[in-house]
Amino acid sequence: MARVVVDPVTRIEGHLRIEAQVDNGAVTDAWSSGTMFRGMELIVQGRDPREAWIWTQRICGVCTTVHAIASVQAVEDALAISPPPNARLMRNLISGAQFIQDHVIHFYHLHALDWVDVTGCLTADPQKTADLAQKISPWPLSSRAYFTEVQARVKALVDSGQLSIFTNGYWGNPAYKLPPEADLMAVAHYIEALSWQRDVIRMHAILGGKNPHPQTFLVGGMAAPLDPNSPNVVNPLRMDQMAALVRTMRTFVEQVYVPDVKAIASFYPEWFTYGAGHRNYLAYGGLPNGALNDTSLYTFPRGIILNGDLSTVHPVDQTKITEAIAHSYYTYPGGDQATLNPFDGVTAPKYSGPTPPYDALDTANKYSWLKSPRYDGQVMEVGPLARMLVAYGSGVQKVQDLVNSTLAELNAQPAALFSTLGRVAARALETVYLLDWMDTWLAELGKNMNSGDLRTADTSKWEPSTWPAEAQGWGPHEAPRGALGHWVKIKNQKIENYQAVVPSTWNAGPRDENGQTGPYEASLVGTPVAVLDQPLEILRTIHSFDPCLACAVHVVDATGAEKVRVEVR
Repeated sequence: MARVVVDPVTRIEGHLRIEAQVDNGAVTDAWSSGTMFRGMELIVQGRDPREAWIWTQRICGVCTTVHAIASVQAVEDALAISPPPNARLMRNLISGAQFIQDHVIHFYHLHALDWVDVTGCLTADPQKTADLAQKISPWPLSSRAYFTEVQARVKALVDSGQLSIFTNGYWGNPAYKLPPEADLMAVAHYIEALSWQRDVIRMHAILGGKNPHPQTFLVGGMAAPLDPNSPNVVNPLRMDQMAALVRTMRTFVEQVYVPDVKAIASFYPEWFTYGAGHRNYLAYGGLPNGALNDTSLYTFPRGIILNGDLSTVHPVDQTKITEAIAHSYYTYPGGDQATLNPFDGVTAPKYSGPTPPYDALDTANKYSWLKSPRYDGQVMEVGPLARMLVAYGSGVQKVQDLVNSTLAELNAQPAALFSTLGRVAARALETVYLLDWMDTWLAELGKNMNSGDLRTADTSKWEPSTWPAEAQGWGPHEAPRGALGHWVKIKNQKIENYQAVVPSTWNAGPRDENGQTGPYEASLVGTPVAVLDQPLEILRTIHSFDPCLACAVHVVDATGAEKVRVEVR
């Protein structure tokens, strides 16, 4: 029996600690701890609700656009504002570009090294690597000369004694199973993806002015003008540029990303049996193709899957969403056993854990800065797997075709979806699904512009004098990492209360008042660990969720000491 601690979990955004009990070579229990405090809800209290998106977008340096969209939708819901179609299309294009770029980044730069031994590629035969790559894809760079050059670059790093971006890997761990040629192919594509992701996200600059933190979101629509006759706004030239970016996305996704996912999965079939967790899945749905309140027209359907039963998709009622703090460093007016819907949520931090640095969490009491979200008292996993399962169960034909053909190709059963590799596969299939929608949204936006419909915002309720004395709104959105919700209460034209429940809070939260484990914690049970001081397998499952702890928690000094002060003069 051994206690394994991974702190910090690297190749994620933010700070996460995982503790696991390992008996007879497998995890028997686990605890997930967000080790930093966020507090954005306190920052926006008392502010003008029209500017909330500017602040909440700063929750994270990666998940920027998703918080902006959820925030403006929450305020629009409160004030009964309906953005015009062009604003919806622009938001969808920004979101779609973020999804596609984010999923590729996750696979190669955050997750692939859990499956790929970088040093293994040193013994690869470049010709055999080229043969392998050409067998699975027509990607034009798959030549012997190219892979020889990549291998030489990796060897130079190893010989220098400084592995640069590949430092601190568990290289040589017996849990790695890829042949050297597959290692070399994956490392080459890892390097290529660095340039690819930098280029395709230029769509955010066209529609949002910059990336990260685009600046054109607006309560009521978008501040990015459409005009076919102006050289300085979204015009036919910009539309052609965006169409070219989508083609670049599609080529890499179809010829590199998806083939690599399938190739790597074929060497690790047992990982379709690990990492299931509770098998409850929640998707708010999103990327609307009509009115925001018409969920039937969402690109991603809204719904809940319970106990892995894909035959029934249950409806979502936001009043059933609660957050618990029994094992979180917060206080509630009703005590530690209380649960609150986010409209009535309270952000009152109170650290009661051990003084850092510490050897172990006090898991019997409070041990995380994350709260414990629940739906109708039940634990829910959110993310690409949840979205694809809800879409599959809802009868979305394109998703069903993608899932069924992939399962047949991998010789896997539907139950394989509830797993560590199921999350990886769902993320790749979702990327393919979104590419067609990107073409559709671009075509619709161009058609509207050419017909003379240049509206991008509804400002009829922009003035606070038109608002009710009190209002509240919910802004549900699907971020790349899963269901994201912003809740706002407005009183006397100011924000009275604000809560953001993010995907990594749903997934990484600790036990609740009833002792139910969070999704990370449950998914690790049964995970094999071959080398205790190299818990590669634990990282495989945790990384399959794509943690973003910066969204869930930020920084605090436990003693209350001031660390830095910023003054604006």
